[in-house]
Amino acid sequence: MNSTRTAIEEHWRASEDGDTEAEHAIYAVDGILDYPQSGERFRGHTTIAAQRGGHPAERHFTVLRISGDGNLWVSECIITYDGVPTYSVSIMEFARELVVHETQYFANAFSAPAWRAALAEPMPGRHIERA
Repeated sequence: MNSTRTAIEEHWRASEDGDTEAEHAIYAVDGILDYPQSGERFRGHTTIAAQRGGHPAERHFTVLRISGDGNLWVSECIITYDGVPTYSVSIMEFARELVVHETQYFANAFSAPAWRAALAEPMPGRHIERA
């Protein structure tokens, strides 16, 4: 089995289990995570872990499909926050077997929650949509 696919599967499994350390082991130290709907960009492994680990909602992850090859992979998931499911597509770019850039799209629009405002910077050419 492909080691990148295995790493992505472990990432989503750890996300579901609430194991934030294992969930974020996939990210490069200087990795970037973008949320286009809110305009947020999170730079660095520690910041990515902090913004996801601090989410106050009860979360569940159902992986529908993982596909890719080489350095570019896509995950399709249903992510449920506090009982409300939304479809999500995550595009992960890898280098040295770690995620260097992830862009995560959600079917439902959202604004940046106030609790993670200090962690985000705007994506290039964007401003952050605050809740």
